[in-house]
Amino acid sequence: MAGPVLVTGANGFLGRHIVAELRRRSYAVRALVRPGTVPPFPAAWAVDYHEADLTAPAGLAGAAEGCAAIIHAAALARVNPARSAAVWAVNLGGTANILREARRAAVGRFVYVGTANVFGFGPKQSPGDETRAYAGRRYGLDYMDSKHAATELVLGAVADWQLPAVLVHPTFMLGPQDVKPTSNALLLELYHGRLPGFPPGGKNYVHVRDVATATVNALTRGRVGESYILGNENLSYRDAFQLMAHELRVPPPRWPVPAALASLYGRLCDLQARLTGRPAPLNSAMAAVANDGHYFSPRKARAELGLAQTPIRQAVAESLAWFKAHHYV
Repeated sequence: MAGPVLVTGANGFLGRHIVAELRRRSYAVRALVRPGTVPPFPAAWAVDYHEADLTAPAGLAGAAEGCAAIIHAAALARVNPARSAAVWAVNLGGTANILREARRAAVGRFVYVGTANVFGFGPKQSPGDETRAYAGRRYGLDYMDSKHAATELVLGAVADWQLPAVLVHPTFMLGPQDVKPTSNALLLELYHGRLPGFPPGGKNYVHVRDVATATVNALTRGRVGESYILGNENLSYRDAFQLMAHELRVPPPRWPVPAALASLYGRLCDLQARLTGRPAPLNSAMAAVANDGHYFSPRKARAELGLAQTPIRQAVAESLAWFKAHHYV
């Protein structure tokens, strides 16, 4: 590529792995970070930083100038509270803003990082894939709805002005370098024994490094206008928690939580949030998601993007080692 790759969300959980993979392949990188961010990458990587708020178009002006490609990985993955104007501002508004810069810079490839939740899920015997219509609207989660709207926005740009975009949609990512932490917070909850039970549903899990590698592959592989689910193992919460607990060397949660009880608890949490003005431990939308089996097939991404399938046990073990090394546990 003649110019650098602009990475939005570069200092996030996935973004850090994307930048590392780009540098491993000797791509020049321009990292879009929030103003005041401490540079997160080694000086030897020679990462070019552009400080801007994704939701403020003026600050983004020129961010993609001279760039050969953009990987748009920035998102606000907030599900509690279920409704959030900030989620829409980042996930949809931010995507619209970066698309404007992509058009202005005439980039040769735009890789949009979405979520598998913008597709219809299914049981293990018939998991969801890229052909299934969005099924998440039933939950009332602005995160899912905003990511679906952003996906449609990118596809609209492909159709309307021939944006050379490939869309990748990760499932639930685990692995090291989760600084905040985000999805790996689940492992910390298990490690500290704060999850006594397991809901009846399940989801698809994937190693974050596999996602990063496939995302970088999408700069030169994959078909323009196509979506690819980046996932790996479909596990019920019971099986997932047992696997994770084994790698964490802690007892697994013992008690099944019936769907009706989970739903009741979610409604009580909603009431608590309304009375206190602060988010409760979860909400009714999160409970509804946990009651369903969000299983997906990554077959298309394996075939066209070379998506690797690192065992989830390894992802958990690497997460634990990283947490210990950085004094999270």
